[in-house]
Amino acid sequence: MPVINRIAEFHPEMTAWRQDFHRHPELGFEEVRTSGIVAQKLREFGVDEVHTGIAKTGVVGVIRGNGKSGRAIGFRADMDALPIHEQTGAPHASTIPGKMHACGHDGHTTMLLGAAKYLAETRNFDGTVYLIFQPAEENLAGGEAMVKEGLFERFPMDRVFGMHNWPGAPAGTFLHAPGPVMAAVANLEATITGRGAHGAMPHNGVDPILIASHIVAALQSVVARNVNPLEAGVITIAHFTGGHTFNVIPESVHLQGTARWFLPEVGDLLERRFKEIVTGIATAMGGGAECSFTRAYPATVNEPESTEIAARAARSVTGEARTRPLPQPTMGGEDFSFMLEKKAGAYLFLGGGKGAGDAMVHHPKYDFNDEILPVGASWFAALAEQIMPRNG
Repeated sequence: MPVINRIAEFHPEMTAWRQDFHRHPELGFEEVRTSGIVAQKLREFGVDEVHTGIAKTGVVGVIRGNGKSGRAIGFRADMDALPIHEQTGAPHASTIPGKMHACGHDGHTTMLLGAAKYLAETRNFDGTVYLIFQPAEENLAGGEAMVKEGLFERFPMDRVFGMHNWPGAPAGTFLHAPGPVMAAVANLEATITGRGAHGAMPHNGVDPILIASHIVAALQSVVARNVNPLEAGVITIAHFTGGHTFNVIPESVHLQGTARWFLPEVGDLLERRFKEIVTGIATAMGGGAECSFTRAYPATVNEPESTEIAARAARSVTGEARTRPLPQPTMGGEDFSFMLEKKAGAYLFLGGGKGAGDAMVHHPKYDFNDEILPVGASWFAALAEQIMPRNG
């Protein structure tokens, strides 16, 4: 089965939805307009139930198929944008300065809406489909918030599935793998304190900029010399602030960064060495330090059977040649991991067709490829019809 013909027929509608979402981006837990449109469209499509206000701005739609089966599955799409100033120059570019859909969540929401329209119209499955429109994937763990608010108790499902567009892969190509596909995430912070002084008389002070510089360099030894070379880990310091003028050594410096890993023992190692290095170097150089290693998202780990089910649905939509194993996991993080900790399921990647030289996600010139909208919607629909076939 290629892209479902009925879904292909409303491709222009889906494109209009997606570009409207793109013009009006909303950050995590602020998706009031977006979730309102989602709920309105679900009602227009004739879904059986629409539940709003879950994790503030989350929405869950319920579609019951033809039959009496107790089977149920969930499909998840994220809705939030990023605090980035758009530079695409597209006619549908963001109308809100400093905010844009730089990760394709506008496309994810649209694909699930497309599947909802088709499934509510045809109901060619025996069971229940839960449509999960999740807020705040970017750094705020909206997925965890939905789980904590009783998502799976209120909407009991056997499996849950999600996807992410992937600009580096050919358009319409699905990538899949069992086991870890995205990394666990921690947020790092450190405040290094010294003693301020005139820049021309550094011997009168304790320079926190020098201390922090040694810390940043030393942290790179953790992955290079402490982590098993056959395992994966990342420590990145991405924010370094201190001082206000040319000739004054400041009292303190603030560092922020991220750590990534797959294996729990690697995460424990990164946390221990981060704290040892920050406090140890600061003390040795006559200063002080306070630091935190805050775990944000666990690794996204696909359950093997669900992964094969998801891949089979992908092959039915795009064919064998365009459904491929994921070459390697990504060190990006994803709060769908909280859902996969509670339910069997899988998370796939859908190629967006951008080349290596084009803008990737989280870039001010990134834009979702509208040509793949029917592909993603068809994948969701195929999952429902294959997992819960009528008379099956």
